[in-house]
Amino acid sequence: MTQRINVAQQVPQAYHHLVAVEALLHESELPTTTLQLIKLRASQINGCGYCVDMHSRDLKKAGESDERLWSVAAWREATVYTPAERAALALAEEATRLADGTGVPDAVWEEAARHYSEKQLGLLVVGLAMINAWNRIGVTARLTPGA
Repeated sequence: MTQRINVAQQVPQAYHHLVAVEALLHESELPTTTLQLIKLRASQINGCGYCVDMHSRDLKKAGESDERLWSVAAWREATVYTPAERAALALAEEATRLADGTGVPDAVWEEAARHYSEKQLGLLVVGLAMINAWNRIGVTARLTPGA
């Protein structure tokens, strides 16, 4: 597969702003592991090989176990995630699969709200919006995993 376009080169102003939002997320009070897990799960759902590769590598560098990395796609059956991480992963799936249902169910939101502050919930929503945007760029541009 050959990359179609380098969006960062062609639209550097937009890319700069996307990166600035990412910096805000990574410097926020949202646990970095949670942010990376939701990015990995959304990327799996969206079929973005570039982002799956990147976020798996980032989690591994941060000390995550192979079991936690390999289990993200089947997190419901796995026993290696905290209740808060499970709530974030459920929110990630619902927010990523909007076209498959009727939006984010109240029960999913309420469970996330049991584990995260209002600010953290806002950060989760922004983080999910960002990774879904990055996935669309990656898939459309055919970004190469590992590059």
